Amino acid sequence: MIRDITIGQYYQTDSLLHRLDPRTKLMGTLVFIVSLFIAGNWLCYALAAVWLAGMIRLSRVPVSFIVRGLKAVMILLLISVGFNLFLTNGETVLVHFWIFRITLEGLRQAFFMALRLIFLIMGSSLMTLTTTPNQLTDGLETGLGFLKKVRVPIHEIAMMMSIALRFIPILIEETDKIMKAQMARGADFESGNLIQRAKALVPILVPLFISAFRRATDLAMAMEARCYHGGEERTRMKPLVYASRDRLTYLAFFVYLGAMIALNWIF
Repeated sequence: MIRDITIGQYYQTDSLLHRLDPRTKLMGTLVFIVSLFIAGNWLCYALAAVWLAGMIRLSRVPVSFIVRGLKAVMILLLISVGFNLFLTNGETVLVHFWIFRITLEGLRQAFFMALRLIFLIMGSSLMTLTTTPNQLTDGLETGLGFLKKVRVPIHEIAMMMSIALRFIPILIEETDKIMKAQMARGADFESGNLIQRAKALVPILVPLFISAFRRATDLAMAMEARCYHGGEERTRMKPLVYASRDRLTYLAFFVYLGAMIALNWIF
């Protein structure tokens, strides 16, 4: 399951989504997330599914690679679906046992919640798979540059997000090494119930936290040794410039959002 986490990883290939400006992809991801919370019927989710499938095809990232990232959040997904399934009140009761009731409204809400979480994770993963951490940092800093006028430290915020995304695959690799070392010493992470498996993770968490703090300290010392002082008067090797494909992509994003609002309002 450790290797199934795809958020924060970059998939190297040549596609239209890889060539887009990072600001365009950030705005597109935001529009897609907003559309998922606007969606309130089957047609809206069908449109979101078609849109996401189109973006995946344009990215040239294997579908199996993106779907693999859902395994790491399957427990969270099941918990969210369970809460909506059993705790949503409704008039049409389908199943009633002990203190639990499954209603038609709850079943509908649970299904939509599952779709929303799945699309949300896949859409967010698609952005990080097609955008390098440096591009994300530049896109956030440039796209939110207007907030500097109200003294919001945009460069520092973008840098922290970039470092956090960069550390995800590093910590995954470190966790895999620690697990293999513990298994070589006789540790068992597969057998037993949920509580026993959780206890078995303690020998992994301690060295992982120590390694994470050590890496963070080394990074801070390296930045201080290079006299890093934030985003004032800093230049970029590759300045961000919108191309015609970015403008067309913006138009497609807002047409999609308008269609989502129309479908939700009409039906």
